[in-house]
Amino acid sequence: MGVKTAMLVYADGDVATGLEGAAEFADEASAAELLALLWPPARIRPDGEEPWDLGDAVFPPEGRACALSTPEVDILCDQALMLDRPSRLPAHLVDASVGRTLYLHAMHSAVDWFAFAVWRDGTLVRSLSLSPDDGVLENTGERLAFEEPFWAGQHPGPGGDAYPFPFHPLVLGDHALREFFGFSGEGADDGGPSAGRLDPWAVELFGFQVV
Repeated sequence: MGVKTAMLVYADGDVATGLEGAAEFADEASAAELLALLWPPARIRPDGEEPWDLGDAVFPPEGRACALSTPEVDILCDQALMLDRPSRLPAHLVDASVGRTLYLHAMHSAVDWFAFAVWRDGTLVRSLSLSPDDGVLENTGERLAFEEPFWAGQHPGPGGDAYPFPFHPLVLGDHALREFFGFSGEGADDGGPSAGRLDPWAVELFGFQVV
């Protein structure tokens, strides 16, 4: 798997459902206002390119960020969100989620690292970060239901018992993408089809330079 992600998603309900027809409400000004949660407005400027498909936007290059603001779902994608300990997400970003569900999803295939966190109404309910080289960096809150089969060894990692975890972090990370957002990262790096309820190539985010 060659998938990388760096995403922060605010949602009023189911993300995939909330993104249906998102283009009807999306505009660059609202996306820039959302991105101002992460960067001072003076450092943000439109990248001058066509909107990014979500399948590409989940991990923009350094110095770039992607954003989408809709009535039910707000998405920020920026490598600055790749936190080894997701629970340390700056407080103002968490505070902006009061009354909503907030998801952080970060994954890097070069080091087989995956991290995620979920806040409900501004309260952290689950945070996990791990890689084979560094072990478990963070493991806070009760496991979510979709995690249990992985911890129970139903999706064994490479090398069997010699592998540090009973699963591969990137496989769990891809499963989390489907669980949280309704799409899979598999195929996202080449524009291929994505398993799940949401087509990431049918959702567009606005791109920005961060200077």
